[in-house]
Amino acid sequence: MALTIGVIFRKNGNVHYFDPGIIELTMGDKVICRVEDVVEIGEIVTNPNKISEEVNALSTKKIIRKATYYDLSVDELNNSKETEGCRNFENLAKKYELPMKLVDVHIIFDKSKMIFYFTSEKRVDFREMVKELASHFKMRIELRQIGVRDEAKIVGGLGPCGRNLCCKSFLTDFESISIKMARDQNLPLNQLKISGICGRLLCCLKYEYDCYKEFIDKAPGRGTPVKCSYGKGIIYSYEPLKSNVIVELENESKVSVPICQIEIDTEREISVQAPMKPEENLEITDVEDYPA
Repeated sequence: MALTIGVIFRKNGNVHYFDPGIIELTMGDKVICRVEDVVEIGEIVTNPNKISEEVNALSTKKIIRKATYYDLSVDELNNSKETEGCRNFENLAKKYELPMKLVDVHIIFDKSKMIFYFTSEKRVDFREMVKELASHFKMRIELRQIGVRDEAKIVGGLGPCGRNLCCKSFLTDFESISIKMARDQNLPLNQLKISGICGRLLCCLKYEYDCYKEFIDKAPGRGTPVKCSYGKGIIYSYEPLKSNVIVELENESKVSVPICQIEIDTEREISVQAPMKPEENLEITDVEDYPA
């Protein structure tokens, strides 16, 4: 069996997996790796995991060496240049009157290029800025415009739950989040309550969604006549995380019952579905379905 080990090259960045070979490594160690066409310094974030030789043969990424004292010194020098790069970027943005907000600066370990991450509400012509930065730092300059979710991941902050942002703490990839996830979880469709500090829908809407969706797919609809150990009633509401339904009994009391302990009352269901008078046969549609 071969081994793989997880490495990140920027804080809260994506985890890349490498073959450590015969190098003995533990979590927290700094290592030198080749990523595509550059050499980077990274940090071990996982323990070695065993994989089959066939899977390992598909990957040629190997750790070059464990970082030496000299490598760590080079990394510290790069970090100091990144700080200098922040100042230069802001000065040049003012000089050329460019509406750019700097988020982060990163210098590749082998000094092959210096990357500036920024946000802007519109496209900007930063060619003159790139020329001056390249002339000052004597290396290739790359400016990358990022979105608000990436900005929140780099900068960090506190979410509405009072804890550190998920994207800053442990998330490495952003998944697609839709308003349907909030609706299916019966959350208030208030933009302020279901949005993060980035202004986009909360990433945590995804965490329990599969559990809710699985429950909703198998649970009877609201108003369905049912029978349970407490008597007859109708489905009033749901408790998806408990796999329970709230049943409103004939005496108007409500009880929580496991979904596996209820039975649809087919006789009453037929009577409920009987045709109503034309003036009573009204269909309620969400307001959002109507054009503004």
